[in-house]
Amino acid sequence: MSFNIGLSGLYAANKSLDVAGNNIANVATVGFKASRAEFADQYAQSIRGTSGGTDVGSGVSTAAVTQQFTQGSLTTGTGRDLDLAINGNGFFLLSNNGEKLYTRAGNFHTDSSGNIIDTNGNNLQGYGVDANGNVMTGVLTNLKVDTSNMAPKATTTISIKSNLDSSKAVVTGAAFDPADTTTYTSTYSTPIYDSQGNEHTLSQYFRKTDTNDWTMYSLIDGRSITDPANSTTPAATELTFDASGNMVTPTVTSGGVSVNADGTFSIDGWVPAQSKTVGSTTTWVANGAGASAKMKLDMLATTQTNAAGGAISKSQDGNYTGQISAMNVDSSGNLFATYTNGQSKVIGQVALTTFANVQGLAPAGGTMWRETYASGIPVTGSPESGTLGSITGSALEESNVDLTGELVQLIKAQSNYQANAKTISTESTILQTTIQMT
Repeated sequence: MSFNIGLSGLYAANKSLDVAGNNIANVATVGFKASRAEFADQYAQSIRGTSGGTDVGSGVSTAAVTQQFTQGSLTTGTGRDLDLAINGNGFFLLSNNGEKLYTRAGNFHTDSSGNIIDTNGNNLQGYGVDANGNVMTGVLTNLKVDTSNMAPKATTTISIKSNLDSSKAVVTGAAFDPADTTTYTSTYSTPIYDSQGNEHTLSQYFRKTDTNDWTMYSLIDGRSITDPANSTTPAATELTFDASGNMVTPTVTSGGVSVNADGTFSIDGWVPAQSKTVGSTTTWVANGAGASAKMKLDMLATTQTNAAGGAISKSQDGNYTGQISAMNVDSSGNLFATYTNGQSKVIGQVALTTFANVQGLAPAGGTMWRETYASGIPVTGSPESGTLGSITGSALEESNVDLTGELVQLIKAQSNYQANAKTISTESTILQTTIQMT
């Protein structure tokens, strides 16, 4: 019996050495989770299931090799846009031709078709976006980076927050002339785009005409809004402010700008144009592009106070053709693509999955796991929802192996092995002595 006990001890010590060795071998493996060998004693019983007070156990057995799903430390600033790390609960969901696999290793990249894949070629799963850029949660798909150019977009909305200096003197004398700075008080310009992505300049000039009254003159590319080929006559809009410096409902006095019911403006009938030079003669002609029939101009935040005059903030929704230049991922797993035209948009969202019993997952190799009956049903959702963790972009989760602890475990396993070997050696010596006595 002592031989079997010692032999079981050798098996157990060898298993402990194997587990520690595997942990040490994967100390630098991204997303790796350390394992632990767990043992149980073996106890022989009589045929009736009773035992006396002098019975001895029959050795040890390996009860389980469990994995430790503790958080690994994060290495940030990897310099790769698609390096992703999970901070908290959850696994990345991968598809291997339909087979579902789960991993904590977030070193992803794209293949020749733009699909986001891991080092084993499995597709990262997540949520796509609709035509308006809204994430379609609930419908899992292979995440893909669309490397095609962002199409040009004509400007439809302009928003400007500005201030007109109330301390300025009323401008009298000569009529407005954009080339004569004495005929207006202040000015600023805003880039806008036509349907082909050509950039144009909306210039606005402000002339103080009374204590709380101003006239705003508007030109596009220095030309008339409605007739750029033949005219440089600006659209003139009367602006009036109350005693607190807030703008009241404006009125339009001439060409190309109208007032909406909500107090915003509308630039109407703009024909995108360009200059054309033949010999020494320069003319303006339509450039063949289109424009929004009614371009909304929101200047409701315009004020008149005793402060420096000029634009405070400006935005517009048009753009020229852009190529993708960078990617980044926020904590909720949203994938943002940034383009050379300064625009950015969400192109998808990474999904995470968790289980009621992660210890029930079956290792699949390649730092991946498969679900089993013991793990429970997978629960998939957006990062930072429910019990799911968050995503850190340009970062990787390191192995959670404690190298110092594993080296100590090696020493203990070696000592256990030697001690059990000594048990067998001693039993052998006793047996030899017994044989020699007979």
